[in-house]
Amino acid sequence: MNQTERFFRIEQLIAARRNVTFQALMDELEVSRATLKRDLEYLRSRMKVPIVYDREAGGYRLDGKQGEGGRVEFPGLWFNASEAAALLTMQHLLTSLQPGLLARHVEPLLERLQSLLGSADHSFREIRRRVKIIHLGRRAPPPKFFEIAAGALLNRRKLKIRYHSRSKDETTERETSPQRLVCYRESWYLDAWCHARKGLRSFAVDGIQRAAILDEPAKEIADSKLDAELADAYGIFSGKARTWAKLRFTPARARWVASEEWHPKQRAAWERDGSYVLEFPYADDRELAGDILRHGAEVEVLAPPELRRRIKELLAAAARKYARG
Repeated sequence: MNQTERFFRIEQLIAARRNVTFQALMDELEVSRATLKRDLEYLRSRMKVPIVYDREAGGYRLDGKQGEGGRVEFPGLWFNASEAAALLTMQHLLTSLQPGLLARHVEPLLERLQSLLGSADHSFREIRRRVKIIHLGRRAPPPKFFEIAAGALLNRRKLKIRYHSRSKDETTERETSPQRLVCYRESWYLDAWCHARKGLRSFAVDGIQRAAILDEPAKEIADSKLDAELADAYGIFSGKARTWAKLRFTPARARWVASEEWHPKQRAAWERDGSYVLEFPYADDRELAGDILRHGAEVEVLAPPELRRRIKELLAAAARKYARG
């Protein structure tokens, strides 16, 4: 039993039995007197677990009062790969946020994360040194507009924005009712009701050029409608899925793609030669086309015909550029 497991077990025993003798803890954990003393001291001083010794009862119990600064909850007996990645990613995101609206919430949370990550057999500093998370293609939104958007969102107020759409290369003025902030592929998006278009839209936060919170309550949209409109189809583009894409990956590429999730509703099947066929719903092919092209000759679009034609045209255009060389 490692140290983290012992910590978890000590608290579990004391909480369950209300009062546990030192000898009972030693017997249960199968550790020496010195080790148990060190564990109890660490739990009290570092993890803020309110363990007290009750002389009258002759054992240890949990005090009803919180320790100074609030106590740190245990994450479980150990971290698996996904849990460690999630905690480290969260820590990375929090440390990269600019000071502002969320600062007073972020700092205590960072302290908790560092305590959790450092409560195992290795220090937090050593974990950060040995485990690296690489983020690719991140577009950092201007801190000012992220904070204003978050303020309107949390205070449930309308937000007026000047927005530049990269896909259309046009700038418009919009009055919106923010619904949620989404971090997708290293970039932040604001899902909002657009009063000019009378529909739900996703705005890239780094595309906002000006923002002002209005003194009007935001229009409320049910979560079910948000998911149906904005999360039904592939990728970040809004709209209900209108058709399904069907892709066949070569046996060589299938070894990677088979472990990926392209969409929560995807369907997949293996073919006799080791090829991998993947199907999922989509509404807009702009992002999807880019994801297909990055696999080059290792993937073929089987359906629908319009998506197959689109990829064929893009590949032909690319080939013409290289033909001139």
